[in-house]
Amino acid sequence: MEPNPANGTGKHLSLPPGTVMLNEEHSDSIVLHPTPSSDPNDSLNWSSWRKGLNFGLTTFYVLFTFVMLDIMKVAFEAYLKMGISYETLNNAVATNCAGLAVGCLMLIPFVHKFGRRPLYMISSLIQLLAAIWSASLYTGGELIGANLLSGIGGATSETIVMITIVDLFFVHQHARFNGIFLLAQSLGAFGGPVAAGFIVANQGWRWMWWWTAIFLAVNLVLVCFFFEETKYIPVNLGFSTEESKPAKSSQRLDRMPAYPSPESELIIPRPNPLSKRLALITRSDQSIRHHFYLPFKILFTFPAVAYAAITYGLLLAWFAVISSAASYFMLSPPYSFNSSSVGLFILSALIGAILVLAVGYAIFGFGFSVTGDIALTYLTDCYPEILGDALVGVVFVRNGLSVLIMFVYTPWITAMGIQNTFIVAGLISLAMAIMPIGLLIWGKRAREHTAAEYRRYALRQPLHRSLG
Repeated sequence: MEPNPANGTGKHLSLPPGTVMLNEEHSDSIVLHPTPSSDPNDSLNWSSWRKGLNFGLTTFYVLFTFVMLDIMKVAFEAYLKMGISYETLNNAVATNCAGLAVGCLMLIPFVHKFGRRPLYMISSLIQLLAAIWSASLYTGGELIGANLLSGIGGATSETIVMITIVDLFFVHQHARFNGIFLLAQSLGAFGGPVAAGFIVANQGWRWMWWWTAIFLAVNLVLVCFFFEETKYIPVNLGFSTEESKPAKSSQRLDRMPAYPSPESELIIPRPNPLSKRLALITRSDQSIRHHFYLPFKILFTFPAVAYAAITYGLLLAWFAVISSAASYFMLSPPYSFNSSSVGLFILSALIGAILVLAVGYAIFGFGFSVTGDIALTYLTDCYPEILGDALVGVVFVRNGLSVLIMFVYTPWITAMGIQNTFIVAGLISLAMAIMPIGLLIWGKRAREHTAAEYRRYALRQPLHRSLG
């Protein structure tokens, strides 16, 4: 079934944000959204192998970002033996989440100004330095500092990847690649501690970080030399320039323009040379000042953004709580787990129950992946043109909730006990899980009500490309 780039006419302009026509009546073809240009430098027009290579590197980056962010808990036993208290360990986790929240707010606006490549490289470099510091530390203060640096380095990981997905793929493909992104995230967050547990048991906890540093260094090299800039700067087609050439009738174009002019010969820009595709910076002239505060206005304006923020925030906060509890309480009788056993326990969230004790964590892992994918895909499909700012708000709330919960976690569990603490957490999660029912009933009406605001915010985005 070949996609059809026809985007319809004005009759579709009245549809609320997030509602697009994917099939023409009496046709098997897919209507592409956004409408692709005929520019070969438009990332939507890239060949499948170029898209696959770029997204593969993105997936590798996500995988080891979440390995870096989530393996510390496997070494709790070693840190406790060093004299670092359990409260300090929880504070280090909370500080990591604070770095994720603040780093995203500080760094993501520069994605719009300077492109995706430099932010991927800066993020990878900061994480590499954090891994080296983590492998060399001796005190609780150093542990907190290394976690803060790690959080800042990993802060862009979720937002920039979602932006990259929108750069490379059409609306009908978003859910598939969001799912792959979340799979890579889950492999890093749940699978990383398994490998780390065996490394701690056999080589010591410092080598857990040295191995992570090695893979992060490989990631940095791959990004520097193979990751192409996906930010597309539109050009005017139809006018001859030194950088353009006419399209010949014998040439095959992957995508043709939606409304070619029948009276004139279409002028197609030349493909960018490799040096430009791998340029350190792809600068835009637009101001980015408003991107530092727009995420908060968007967060409180659009129900879909608030839903994604609360859902994703609570998912990651409970993951931090469960991992922290497992890493501490599983070390004591009657469990008496060692580091490798703690890692295997965390694995249950990825592949299902391996022990009776792990059934609850396995169920959590299933819900984590499904609920997270639904929330992010719903947000991506509803508001793709303001996705960058929307995701900054989502990630800020997500990590802000984690900071809050992790800082109160120790006194909370001391006051209520572990059983009652998780009963309360389960009830809060249940309330979160039924939120989509409201979206099914009132979601379209809410999108219609906020459509004018959406278009106003979309026009303030750099390189605005209408989705029709």
